[in-house]
Amino acid sequence: MTTLSDLTRRDFLKLSGVGLLGLLLSELQLDQALALSPPSASQGRVVFSGIDLYDIPSFNGKILKVFGKDEIVTISAEVTSEDQTTYNRLWYRIEDKGYAYSGWIQPVRTVYNKPRYTIPASGVLGEITIPYVDTYDLAGSSYDRNYRLYYGATHWIQETIVNSSEQTIWYRLYDKKIDGSYFAPAQALRVIPDEELKPLSSLVPGDLKYIYVDLTSQSLIAFEDDKPVLISSLSSGSKGSRTPLGIYKTFHKGPSIHMTNDEGDKSTYDLPGVPWVTFFTGTGISFHGTYWHNDFGRPKSHGCINLPLAAAKCIYRWSLPTVPPDTPYLYKPGQGTTVQIVKP
Repeated sequence: MTTLSDLTRRDFLKLSGVGLLGLLLSELQLDQALALSPPSASQGRVVFSGIDLYDIPSFNGKILKVFGKDEIVTISAEVTSEDQTTYNRLWYRIEDKGYAYSGWIQPVRTVYNKPRYTIPASGVLGEITIPYVDTYDLAGSSYDRNYRLYYGATHWIQETIVNSSEQTIWYRLYDKKIDGSYFAPAQALRVIPDEELKPLSSLVPGDLKYIYVDLTSQSLIAFEDDKPVLISSLSSGSKGSRTPLGIYKTFHKGPSIHMTNDEGDKSTYDLPGVPWVTFFTGTGISFHGTYWHNDFGRPKSHGCINLPLAAAKCIYRWSLPTVPPDTPYLYKPGQGTTVQIVKP
């Protein structure tokens, strides 16, 4: 039986060139690597309104219920649909009552954190560890609401504030995009230790690292010389926002980026705290973590390469240049890890 370790970079490139990479990944059960819920996840967040619960894991089943956006459900099992024609056959059994398509459920956890009272002047990076949390214009729940932040999103914590009248503790989160701050309950964010921001495979020469993206199979493979070290499903650009083909370098990066296109129509998106962003073009196309869908395996983005949170974090830490823990954004033109994007 063929395994991932048996295959070389040449094997992957050859299979991609004849359009068979997706078939191989499916046979090896690697086509959804890192795209599934982590083993410890037992909850899911419904990512938009109108998601159906079926009596069987199929869109042909009987609809039992319709979920609203941000409903939190219990994932009791993962099952594979018998429909082999679909690109993603994973469904979630919800509370032993029915089945929901996995692409529309974000796997989440609910973990509350002890506040950190001393924050350095440079700030610290924090990660949302509950399904979602509302922020406010000032440090108190009686003030006007601001953004809703979602599980896995990352934000720069600049200050800890104690609201004595409410007996609550808040973090002030700085948002470079709006050049302003909003406030979140401190227990909703985990301060990410510097250890988690250290580079991966730092002893491997930079010119031996290589990222290969196949848009036909919607897959990414990271190589160290001839050895594949990471494989993941992805979602590339769709319709009028195709991901560009070609060879690039990952020359600017940031662990938390507020992404918006400001178009003012139905295509507008406004996504604070996009995590683990590794840019490879000067126009803002990047690899990044994705908290607004779990539907990897088909084009869905505005041009960027959407990755599961774990895969995006690996690419961010593994690729060059290396971003110091206290740096919100690093720009080093001419440097970085090679990226090749193809569509056989």
